[in-house]
Amino acid sequence: MHIRDANESDKARCQALLALLNDSASEAAENVFDELLGQGRGQVIVAEHEGSIVGMATVSYNLAMRYGGEYCQLEELIVDPEARGLKAGGALVEATLANARSRGCAEYGLYLVAHTEHNQPFYEKYGLERVGSEMRCPL
Repeated sequence: MHIRDANESDKARCQALLALLNDSASEAAENVFDELLGQGRGQVIVAEHEGSIVGMATVSYNLAMRYGGEYCQLEELIVDPEARGLKAGGALVEATLANARSRGCAEYGLYLVAHTEHNQPFYEKYGLERVGSEMRCPL
């Protein structure tokens, strides 16, 4: 398993992986992919196995006064169902955690929603703990 930063040539495969999560494969998603490649506000990391991208993770880097700087938010973690068992998801989480630490982020987090609640034990293996619950409103 090889973990690396995504590049422009990975866009189509990352869009295909995103479509596994939901039907967000759109021009807007492609534009966000391009922006994340710059690593200013976030990052896309991919997992390769035998020359093929089998998973990806995206993170955003956000500013908060309470931290006196940045914190990292795991936005998407997607592994191709055909690649389950290769430990790509864990490798991607570890890579994004390492990147957040090296960047100086004060905290790393993610949101679990109803259809991802079952993943909580997976994330706990990497030191994440459940804190509160999320509230949102569409804009």
